[in-house]
Amino acid sequence: MSTIAENIAKVGARIREAAQASQRDCATIGLLAVSKTKPAAAIRQARAAGLCDFGENYLQEALDKQAELGDLDLTWHFIGPIQSNKTRAIAEHFAWVHSVDRLKIAERLSAQRPPQLPPLNVCLQVNVSGEASKSGCSPEQLPALAQAVARLPGLRLRGLMCIPEPSADPAVQHAAFARLRTLQEQLNLDLDTLSMGMSHDLEAAISEGATWVRIGTALFGARDYGAPSH
Repeated sequence: MSTIAENIAKVGARIREAAQASQRDCATIGLLAVSKTKPAAAIRQARAAGLCDFGENYLQEALDKQAELGDLDLTWHFIGPIQSNKTRAIAEHFAWVHSVDRLKIAERLSAQRPPQLPPLNVCLQVNVSGEASKSGCSPEQLPALAQAVARLPGLRLRGLMCIPEPSADPAVQHAAFARLRTLQEQLNLDLDTLSMGMSHDLEAAISEGATWVRIGTALFGARDYGAPSH
């Protein structure tokens, strides 16, 4: 079985190769390790192998890990759906939120961000595939939402995020990521982040401009969804 360090090296090689193929500087592409359902020990191994940024979907699970790993220099990203009653803890304990899709949630995060902390980096999640089961604002809702969120004092709007419908067809992968990039360009805001691409499609995402690829399975192995979620 591959170790986490070996997996990180393999994913890093994929990122470098994809960046080279797209004539991009790989330093502009961040590797966000999706550690949901994985134990704190796995995060500790990943940090020892050089990773600093970790993405979590479940708030209580993430808070437990943060407490256990408080001795490490880590940057925490919240990447899951956000309920109103979870916004205060997210605003207090994370540096990034990739999954803002409603103004109400953004307003709560802004108001609840502790003043001694820098503004919370946020991405707006867009439902580029139109799936009823997926979170995210519609492309039609995006311009008004982006303008409103950009004005909130406790937040720094960094860019957009998507989770397209899974496909093994590279053309379908490229089309979804290109759509997100185009939507961001059309906003005419000072944005620098496209959070898109996972273990199965990171190459297509990088070719279309991803600045964060969110990688779980390729780093940590298949997830145990029998683990308690919160």
